Amino acid sequence: MGAGTKNGKVMKGQYGYIKNRQKTVTVRTILMFGLSLAVFGMGIWSTGDKKNLLTIVAVLGCLPASKSAVNMIMFLKAKGCSQKVKEQTETYSAGLTQLYDMVFTSYEKNYQVSHMVIKGHVVCGYTEDGKCDVKACEKHLDMVLKQGGCKGATVKIYDRLEDYCSGLYNLQKQEAEQAPEEILVNLLAVSL
Repeated sequence: MGAGTKNGKVMKGQYGYIKNRQKTVTVRTILMFGLSLAVFGMGIWSTGDKKNLLTIVAVLGCLPASKSAVNMIMFLKAKGCSQKVKEQTETYSAGLTQLYDMVFTSYEKNYQVSHMVIKGHVVCGYTEDGKCDVKACEKHLDMVLKQGGCKGATVKIYDRLEDYCSGLYNLQKQEAEQAPEEILVNLLAVSL
């Protein structure tokens, strides 16, 4: 489940999203800087001097290229869900709303959550990042969901795969409850 595909493109929340975005953003950044460099070179070639209008255009072209470079760095630092975790969680999360490759940013830290499920007002996630402060991540996501109007949502992040699979098993046994759309929308909105 999770977010669907659009025109064959891997969407946010799907398995492989981070790897896909790393490639896309890197190529886009290189092309944008290359275009600015080409415009600068054309200005020098056509006038014989770097003091020309095309130099200004090239410098202004570096602004969106630099913004893209920041985006590229964020994606290159992120790690998506491993194949091992995907395979182990599939059996426990069947029928639940699932999200993969989620990176949540806050003012203090970034939180990489490899896999998440939503059932009713319960959000469970697993991080493969050994440096992730799970309590701070839970607190951050709880605050984000409350600010987004998702009252009563419970967030639990695991850093041990066995515990996470056990939590998913227990969640599966609970009464079937449809996940509120606003939880999914808020989580996707605040992730990288």
